[in-house]
Amino acid sequence: MPNPYAWLEQSLETIHRADWYRSVKTIQSSPGATVILDGQNVINFASNDYLGLAGDKRLIEAATRAIREFGTGSTGSRLLSGHRELHGELEQAIASLKQTEDAVIFSSGYLANLGAITALVGKRDLILSDQYNHSSLKNGAILSGATIIEYPHNDTETVSRELQQIRNNYRRCLILTDAVFSMDGDLCPLPALLSIGEEFSCMVLVDEAHSTAVLGEGGTGCVEHFGCTGKQLIQMGTLSKALGSLGGYVAGTQALIDFLRNRAPSWIYTTALPPGDTAAALAAIEIVQQEPQRRNQLWENVAYLKQLVQQELPNLKLLPSESPIICFQLANAGEAVQVGKQLISGGIFAPAIRPPTVPTSRIRISLMATHQKVHIEKLVKVLVDIL
Repeated sequence: MPNPYAWLEQSLETIHRADWYRSVKTIQSSPGATVILDGQNVINFASNDYLGLAGDKRLIEAATRAIREFGTGSTGSRLLSGHRELHGELEQAIASLKQTEDAVIFSSGYLANLGAITALVGKRDLILSDQYNHSSLKNGAILSGATIIEYPHNDTETVSRELQQIRNNYRRCLILTDAVFSMDGDLCPLPALLSIGEEFSCMVLVDEAHSTAVLGEGGTGCVEHFGCTGKQLIQMGTLSKALGSLGGYVAGTQALIDFLRNRAPSWIYTTALPPGDTAAALAAIEIVQQEPQRRNQLWENVAYLKQLVQQELPNLKLLPSESPIICFQLANAGEAVQVGKQLISGGIFAPAIRPPTVPTSRIRISLMATHQKVHIEKLVKVLVDIL
């Protein structure tokens, strides 16, 4: 009989030939605008730590205090032995930040999407999902068993047309979209999607992973940015990006959150978020509300990079972006890998992003509030030398 595992080596060979092979890179320092990557000092344009809070002493101290008091692990699910007062405090803080009635935290953003989607819809229901949505949204849709229609990126006309034709065939309908599309940097058309949801009696879930604490006057996210605060929708987000910790959340009405606590499998059957991460996220939310200058500095850095690129690399085509994520496309995966290596040789960590993660290969640049002008200037200088 043939070896049932032989196909693994063959698949790896195919991945290598396509220049899709990936391996980890070791950061040997605290997170920040500069890091030590595999022994080399580099300027870090690969992080989702948009406000530079992951290495902030206040988050470290909050996490340390919580670990000393409550230990390193929560020891069980929230409904058994895992609930701590800290968890409730964090959920109240998120609800206050998002201006919703309540919130529930999960052990990761991926689990938040899987749990929410599979609880809200099933085999008799319909999902419309943006083709560029994050893997967690797509896999949550598949696991739910609902009928899935993947619509062209940000194409609200297709969403409306599909619903006109088939909405009456299904019990419930859920529209799924990222707020900021993490490998492009553009935003979803949230007001139009909410309007369609109202017209066709559809729930709308927006993934604010890359917009929480980044967008909006108060840093509450894409919903605030578009003036949609107070509208009924499902707001999902993460604690692991601008909030510098770990975990995910869903915020919304009291009824929604009560329902998820009773029906979301990835909340019910998963160990609760550890005390240290919970306390760190709480400290981060307090800083976000008290120090808007961090967010202001982030957006100044975004504007400065775009200005320098326009001056020094006028022929470089940047993908449309309204976020701290700036990308430029390359011809193929091999070229993207090569440019990524040349950037690291020049002291810049900005990774190549390739299929199947994205449809076209690119370099992804992610800005932080803690980047200095000299960091951004060096990035552009190295790009000029390479390109």
